[in-house]
Amino acid sequence: MPDVVEQIRNVCALGALQSVAAIERAIPIIHAGPGCGQKLWSALSSGNGFQGSGYAGGHSVPCSNSTENEIVFGGEERLRETIENSLKVMDGDLFVVLTGCTADIVGDDTGDVVRGFREQGAPIVHVETGGFKGNNYFGQELLWESIIDQFLEPADAVEPGLVNVWSVLPYQDPFWAATLETIGNLLKLIGLKPNLIYGHGQGIKSVRSIPSAQFNLLLNPWLGLKTVQHLERRFGIPFYQYPALPVGATETGRFLRGVAAYAGIDEALVEAAIAREESRYYYYMERAADLFFETRFKPGHFITIADSGFALGLSRFLVNDLGLIPEAQFVTDKVPDQHRERIEAEFQDEVAGIPSPVIFTSDGGAIREVIQGLKFRERPLILGSTWDKVITRELQGYPLSVSLPVSDRLVLNRSYAGYDGGLTLAEDIYTVILNSFQ
Repeated sequence: MPDVVEQIRNVCALGALQSVAAIERAIPIIHAGPGCGQKLWSALSSGNGFQGSGYAGGHSVPCSNSTENEIVFGGEERLRETIENSLKVMDGDLFVVLTGCTADIVGDDTGDVVRGFREQGAPIVHVETGGFKGNNYFGQELLWESIIDQFLEPADAVEPGLVNVWSVLPYQDPFWAATLETIGNLLKLIGLKPNLIYGHGQGIKSVRSIPSAQFNLLLNPWLGLKTVQHLERRFGIPFYQYPALPVGATETGRFLRGVAAYAGIDEALVEAAIAREESRYYYYMERAADLFFETRFKPGHFITIADSGFALGLSRFLVNDLGLIPEAQFVTDKVPDQHRERIEAEFQDEVAGIPSPVIFTSDGGAIREVIQGLKFRERPLILGSTWDKVITRELQGYPLSVSLPVSDRLVLNRSYAGYDGGLTLAEDIYTVILNSFQ
């Protein structure tokens, strides 16, 4: 009997279309059956912080709408017609054709169709993202492999200080847009020029600037590693990897010192920037100290249920900055086997030295069974998805939705990254706790 996965936490490889939608003036074109794009958009966007559709997302995504006729006789002509019309009516600087299961199964030569348009001067690439090949994290890696090989050109010269940022997966992480802005602002603090690629004010100019960067910054324990390694092979761009999203003062200071050391930035400049930010950060944290130390309101133990990089950042913040104790950490982004041992080691927090059990699973049923088997002396804090509010209520715990699906919150420019992100997370956690006593 095949395994049954309850309460999914990610989608199929075709979900990479949302990464295309996250690049300003990039247009996704789907070569798939009707309904695929709508369901993916619902899961990643409207059902995950209500992130909206934008100019070329949601119901506006061009699609070949392959049916029985294209499956029996092939869908290449239908795709060619879809691309022709998309180029006429959609205003974009980069068009990305993404295939679904049917096109990849019947063997449509999508590459040949797209190549014909590219030879005529159209800015267009293709990527085979049949859903049976993997999840949207895998689709993200396929997408960037295609853009690097089919769209980017070598730069005339390296731009000193320019840093390509590879971090959160757009739309899978509902806080991605503001998180990237925050990371960019942190890099500016120490004199670097961030190339964020996704989000407001970026777009195709940022994509074309990728080959001229001084180095790539990979802010994730595994996702994006293939991309930065491919960029190193193709354009000779080195990369620096930091495994956790920096949340709060302790982790953000460590992150900035690591990046600065790699980039060869003057230590005094970096320490002065960190001191300024920490002075402001602890001013606000001290004002809430009475609440944090009030036993009646202190959750004691916590559980995180999120992607590896985000869960790692949340866990370190809760231990090092708020003084809470980890109970279990569920990693839901289907981490490839070769990265799991290293990620488990990262969770054994090197500042506080408090071990934290790590469980790799995206199955809501398995998560619920493990949590039901735990014994809590106090009401636990559970940072997970909207799915996880049910088990949290059974335990009389404190729930906060931070990972897909987030259907009980509207997310605009909220982020938990950096100094302000730590303050915001503390606010959100203790707002939930205080509300439970009203």
